[in-house]
Amino acid sequence: MAEGRLKVALLIVSTTAAKDPSTDSAGLALSNVLEEQGGGKWDLVETKIVSDVVVQIQRQIMLWADVAAEGINLIVTTGGTGFATADNTPEAVSALLHKQAPGLVHGMLSASLQVTPFAMMSRPVAGVRNKTVIVTLPGSPKGAKENLEAILKMLPHACQQAAGMDSRTLHAGGVKKLEEDAGISADAKHTHSDSHHDHGHSHHHNHGQNHGHGHGHGHGNLVRHTAPGANPMSNDPSLGPSRRSRESPFPMLTVDDALRKIRENTPAPEIITSKVDTSLAGRVLAKDVSAREHVPGFRASIVDGYAVVVPKDGRMNGVFPVVSISHAAPGESEVKELKEGEIARITTGAPLPPGATSVIMVEDTVLKTTTDDGKEEIEVEIAVDGVQQGENIREIGSDIKAGDVVISKGELVSAVGGEIGLLAAVGVAEVKTYRKPVVGVLSTGDEIVNHDRTGDLRLGEVRDTNRITLMCAAKEQGFEVVDLGIAADKPGTLEQTLRDALRRVDIVITSGGVSMGELDLLKPTIERSLGGTIHFGRVSMKPGKPTTFATVPVKNNAGERISKVIFSLPGNPASALVTFHLFVLPSLHQMSGISPAGLTQVPVVLAHDFPLDKSRPEYHRAVVGVDSSSGRLMATSTGGQRSSKVGSLRGANCLLCLPSGKEPMKKGTQVDALLMGGIRSGI
Repeated sequence: MAEGRLKVALLIVSTTAAKDPSTDSAGLALSNVLEEQGGGKWDLVETKIVSDVVVQIQRQIMLWADVAAEGINLIVTTGGTGFATADNTPEAVSALLHKQAPGLVHGMLSASLQVTPFAMMSRPVAGVRNKTVIVTLPGSPKGAKENLEAILKMLPHACQQAAGMDSRTLHAGGVKKLEEDAGISADAKHTHSDSHHDHGHSHHHNHGQNHGHGHGHGHGNLVRHTAPGANPMSNDPSLGPSRRSRESPFPMLTVDDALRKIRENTPAPEIITSKVDTSLAGRVLAKDVSAREHVPGFRASIVDGYAVVVPKDGRMNGVFPVVSISHAAPGESEVKELKEGEIARITTGAPLPPGATSVIMVEDTVLKTTTDDGKEEIEVEIAVDGVQQGENIREIGSDIKAGDVVISKGELVSAVGGEIGLLAAVGVAEVKTYRKPVVGVLSTGDEIVNHDRTGDLRLGEVRDTNRITLMCAAKEQGFEVVDLGIAADKPGTLEQTLRDALRRVDIVITSGGVSMGELDLLKPTIERSLGGTIHFGRVSMKPGKPTTFATVPVKNNAGERISKVIFSLPGNPASALVTFHLFVLPSLHQMSGISPAGLTQVPVVLAHDFPLDKSRPEYHRAVVGVDSSSGRLMATSTGGQRSSKVGSLRGANCLLCLPSGKEPMKKGTQVDALLMGGIRSGI
């Protein structure tokens, strides 16, 4: 490590430069400092530009510090460290640091204050995340250059320690050798000491303000004790319950807006090659499928009867000799050509003998003579007028011609619709399909215990109904499911569980931990630990208000950066199942290429009065069946709809889409229903 060059990543934080990279000049200035004054110790391996948005800043830093295969030693940011409303870099970075580096901050401020008192207006942050040192610099090229120059010679030592180099080896030779290796002279050290003394009060005061502001405002801005702003962030668990937000920082979305965000952020389906066998059912074709051969591939009889050569007048009256037999069996020797006045006995599906132009059904004939043993026909009488050529014959390619598109891209191969049979009929052995995502289901909470644990529950314990319910719901829809178990309400435990899950599955479904409690850690873990983006964290609906949809950047087996989906559903059983069908299923369908995505919607009539929620639309668990007298689809409630009431799920085959309102919705009113299961008959 000490011998090699250290890897640097540069993050330019500027909404303007994100739109037009040519407007940035700080990046070039810092690159020059590293090249010209870095003593050959640095490799600038990547430069990125992001807008002044907390989530974007954090996502890029986490990609470098947590995911990057090349092992970034130093991340330098420039921009967003002032007092302007849009200056969010210190807040974004502070929340990510595992260790603070106040000495580096002190060095930057001391050097800048020698140049101008306005250095007090900068709010630098420095520290370590994992094995990467992170330093924030001002956005102006001059200020960024001065700050980096002030600490540049110390950064190799910091990076080596952060990367895990043995301290004894690193410090062998004492401080003087470290100063020599860093290129710091005794004079420079003395000057720095004097400078610190001369500006002691000013810097101390500023550092105090900066630290207080950086820590308090940094987490305060993310926690949002005040009204939510443009860049919502989850609670910081390290602040404790007294400083958690009393109001969710996530805007309340309508169900339609939430579904739109799911459509926009669900990863595109992946195309694979699938064999045409029983495993193909439930998959969607990613490419048109064309017939490899004609169906039928030969002229075949549609009925049991006799192949004939139809005379010009169409009259088939008389007794005809049976000269050959054609069965629906492959590999038989070729039959001689049939001539007018001759007939050939033929079975359904058998190839016509050459020369035959029609088939007479056996029902329209009479047996006249047989062989001596009575086992074979010799002559058959036919008395039929108006026979047309081609009657009772399937011509070559009359069902399907070679090259015809038999199933189109986007069509679902069902187990009951005959698609597999059609593919088999035209000789197709493999097709391009969309890979079905693998689903992982995780429950969270210290109070949750396995549903099948023996013995009585202790005070506060709850049996895990959600995991098995959601797993069954996903399997019922045809998806492979991985049981991810139960994760405790501890930030590190939850983070590691989710990281492991994202390596194994395409989409993670969690339940619990998404409300406003101090132990509700899913949102903070997704944003702060995994570098994910929460696209929504609240939905105006009942049940399921705290439903959360997020994407997390990961690397696939090929080393490419991709996004994987996390749905964090409420812990109450009814809420979890409702939100699975309403939000998770459309995402699963989209990743599978199924269109339209989501549950089938049908109009139904209310069988009785239904109470409405005063402020939120409700997805009411109900049973839909066909009324035996009127033939209409009627909906009956499953009973009490409290989100924690497990019994409201029993027997439910639909979700009624009820609006908010003060008065009950009357019996006989027509509403939309989302079908979760088959429709009952005879209610």
